Amino acid sequence: MPANVQEFSDTALDPQVRGYLHTPDRSNNNALALTHGAGGNAQAPLLIALAEVFSAAGFTVLRFTLPYRQARSFGPPSPATAERDRAGIKNAIAALRKQVSGHIYLGGQSYGGRQSSMLCAEEPDLVATLLLLSYPLHPPGRPQQQRTQHLPNLRTPTLFVHGTKDPFATTQELEQATKMIPAKTILLEIESAGHDLGFKGKTRTEELPKQIMQEFLKLQS
Repeated sequence: MPANVQEFSDTALDPQVRGYLHTPDRSNNNALALTHGAGGNAQAPLLIALAEVFSAAGFTVLRFTLPYRQARSFGPPSPATAERDRAGIKNAIAALRKQVSGHIYLGGQSYGGRQSSMLCAEEPDLVATLLLLSYPLHPPGRPQQQRTQHLPNLRTPTLFVHGTKDPFATTQELEQATKMIPAKTILLEIESAGHDLGFKGKTRTEELPKQIMQEFLKLQS
């Protein structure tokens, strides 16, 4: 593990916060909380790559594992535990507020992004900007089951990063969904990428994290 990355836990909170903290050499006093999708954990390759890029740019970054995954190593999340997962996201943000005094940003991959967006819709002032990686707009093959009910209440500037071969949404479906959001949004389309955005196992597109950060920072202006 690199010297600037340490295992992190805050057991005083319930749900507790567990993950990995990236500390920049020169902090810009802002922080990013990143969480994973339904099949992963805080060690997801895309989260690691993003944390490295943002940390190199001065951000304190916390990659954290959602409560459902802390409870069991395998298996998907349950609708019954989604509220507790959102509480875990909120606690990760609280833990980061102890680290920096500037802006807090929030990012999530697939399920983690969906829960993050739902939390931000409930609490508009929770974070400054939202990063949604492979937002699961609907289950594969079931476009009629769109997960958009909360989007009209989402007032946090949001970057969507979407692979053109993602079975959880087409680009056109996401474009329509973003029109429901009253805040500023950017849709970054990744050509020929699937739901993993090209980060599966050791297969990585090295330029993608930098591209994501560049688009993300546009929402700050």
